[in-house]
Amino acid sequence: MSDFLLELRSEEIPARMQAGARAELEKLFQREMDSAGISPSGITVWSTPRRLALIARGLPEATQAVSEELKGPPVGAPDQALEGFCRKAGVDKADLETRDVKGRATYFAVKNIPGRATRDLLAEAIPAIIRDFSWPKSMRWGGASISTESLRWVRPLSGIVALLGKELVECEVHGVTSGWVTLGHRFHHLGDITIGSAADYAEKLRACHVVVDHEERQDLIRSGAAKIASEAGLKLVEDEGLVIENAGLTEWPVPLLGRFEEDFLEVPPETIQLTARVNQKYFVCEDDVDGSGAKLANAFICTANIEAEDGGARVVDGNRKVLAARLSDARFFWDVDRKKTLAEHAKGLERITFHEKLGTVADKVERVAKLARWLVESDIVTPDLIRGGASSSAAEENHHPGSGAGVTKEQLADMAEQAARFAKADLVTEMVGEFPELQGLMGGYYARAEGLPDAVADAIRDHYKPVGQGDEVPTAPVAVAVSLADKLDTLVSFFVIKERPTGSKDPFALRRAALGIIELILKNEIRLEIDYAAARAAGLVFRQHEGQTDHDEWFAEHNIAELYRAVPDFFVDRLKVQQRQNGIRHDIIDAVFQLSERKDEIVGNLARVKALQSFMETEDGANLLAGYKRAANILKKEDWHGIEGEIARTGEEDPLALVDDPDMKAVIDAKMSERHAKELAYEPEPAEKALMDALAKSEPAAAAAIDAEDFSGAMAALAALRAPIDRFFDEVTVNADEENKRAHRLDLLAAFRAAVHKVADFSRIEG
Repeated sequence: MSDFLLELRSEEIPARMQAGARAELEKLFQREMDSAGISPSGITVWSTPRRLALIARGLPEATQAVSEELKGPPVGAPDQALEGFCRKAGVDKADLETRDVKGRATYFAVKNIPGRATRDLLAEAIPAIIRDFSWPKSMRWGGASISTESLRWVRPLSGIVALLGKELVECEVHGVTSGWVTLGHRFHHLGDITIGSAADYAEKLRACHVVVDHEERQDLIRSGAAKIASEAGLKLVEDEGLVIENAGLTEWPVPLLGRFEEDFLEVPPETIQLTARVNQKYFVCEDDVDGSGAKLANAFICTANIEAEDGGARVVDGNRKVLAARLSDARFFWDVDRKKTLAEHAKGLERITFHEKLGTVADKVERVAKLARWLVESDIVTPDLIRGGASSSAAEENHHPGSGAGVTKEQLADMAEQAARFAKADLVTEMVGEFPELQGLMGGYYARAEGLPDAVADAIRDHYKPVGQGDEVPTAPVAVAVSLADKLDTLVSFFVIKERPTGSKDPFALRRAALGIIELILKNEIRLEIDYAAARAAGLVFRQHEGQTDHDEWFAEHNIAELYRAVPDFFVDRLKVQQRQNGIRHDIIDAVFQLSERKDEIVGNLARVKALQSFMETEDGANLLAGYKRAANILKKEDWHGIEGEIARTGEEDPLALVDDPDMKAVIDAKMSERHAKELAYEPEPAEKALMDALAKSEPAAAAAIDAEDFSGAMAALAALRAPIDRFFDEVTVNADEENKRAHRLDLLAAFRAAVHKVADFSRIEG
């Protein structure tokens, strides 16, 4: 067994491409090994800016001889079929063998493949790997580049090291031949390095100032940056993405600490950090000199690719000058933007198209402002409904007047509307034009600098949140109202114009908007009926088209009634995705959301879902489900709808939904009593009477528990039906010969089904 080393050396590989390149190299090498029937004991892949390296351990010296058999057509098959089989198998007709297969002579192709030296296989595999390599962007170079058939690589390929054990694997790709020689650090080692085998590869490169293991370079940057920050009395602001990027830019990383002018700290800290990170790949630091909490320090950490003779002083000074120029731009943007109020900036939104069918961003802002105000005035978003109090933190509650505590609903609504009107204003500022990542955040800073209430500034800052899984979810009432309104408007407005997600396509991020709404609702326990909110949001879109010449035609094309189901159904689908990680079954979600009298109220229904899933995991739940399905099958076979079904036949209502209508329930109860009085002219059997008594107790108990949102109590009430329904099916003949008995027993099963449907639609539960 031998270890194989492959190094592909080129000009600088972009840091962002290196992780993908490592995965691609391993995948292609494994493909070649699989096709040769070779199983390495382990594969390691490394990268630096100038090379990709792979070490495969435990390769045999040669492959084993193998014999392959391919079954062909039966003897007597048409000549065309036989010739096609021979071509596919790569054999002549005379080489075919015949064997008996189920009493019929059948052709077989037997191919004896001799073993081959692994070195020869690798010599063929290396060019195939290089030619098939996929890069996000690649190039051709040299004289051969005039042909589209020439090699493409991320940067010009300059060297190949290919060693199996201590022997060279000879190959050639695009004029580059394999050898034992590689190069060390671009500045610290200018000569060639001769590699003896995979065993000495990493250490020989290290001796020439190249750390070939990318993870080791990451550790050096991570620990080195933290160390020099600590020695300066500072704390490194951790940034794992920046660690990985710097490791992809260096072969011999040396973290260095520098300082910039303290005057720049007047600029918002996020701006400084983003400037340092995006433009210069620098880390930033925090200090806590006065004990008031961590603050951004006037310090940065750059990662050099050399060990400078002066300890890096000149490197640091050069980087400081470049950063100073960047920070000067940021400070200029900060000063210029504050010369206008947010109201003045917001006027610029009239020039930005949100969508050709939905108007400008200013039109969207108008809708969001009205929606945010409605959410507060309708008591959907108010401090007593927000879990966690009137603000997102104790500090906000104590120091941010207007976040909810001690303010009237009208004042809260005013702030929500004001925040919504200014939430998008920073999109036209110089700072956000330079750094789009700061949208929302800069609006919050400008609002605070302008003297607007802290609750308004915080709402502007946080209205995009949550952006993704794990992101912070706003809990201050004003911020919740604006964030919820913004996402509702985005989702519903695109549904109105029928620009909806299809398959994997979601160009307007509507799935993310729905998940954000769900997170806001669940985190803050907001009782919002989605269909009602969707209708409200859609109405605002329609009203913006009033007075236009094509209004009637536009309204007819975009039917608002269809949204009553489309939007809630979309939310239920997203809820299934969101709750999957919590182990909630999709069929249980359907069972609750498709039947509940408040079909689109997420918080209460989700609590019912969790109680139902827990119940279904018990023996009572499983047996009750079996009894339900048996009853439902009988009723379906007999086309029996019960009293409520007979009443529904006069209209177009869902029979099962009628049990949730108080007025209709009274009619059903009266008719049921009337039928029982007429038809129960017989003594019910004991099991029949037991089910009647159980239903008389369990149905109102389950209904009362549901009304009180005591879902565990509702499940307990259902559990009391398990034994009676089992006994009923064991001892009672439903389709009795006597018509009155048959009708009563079918009505009894229909009543059992209706009682179960008080809690959930068991027909949707799998099992």
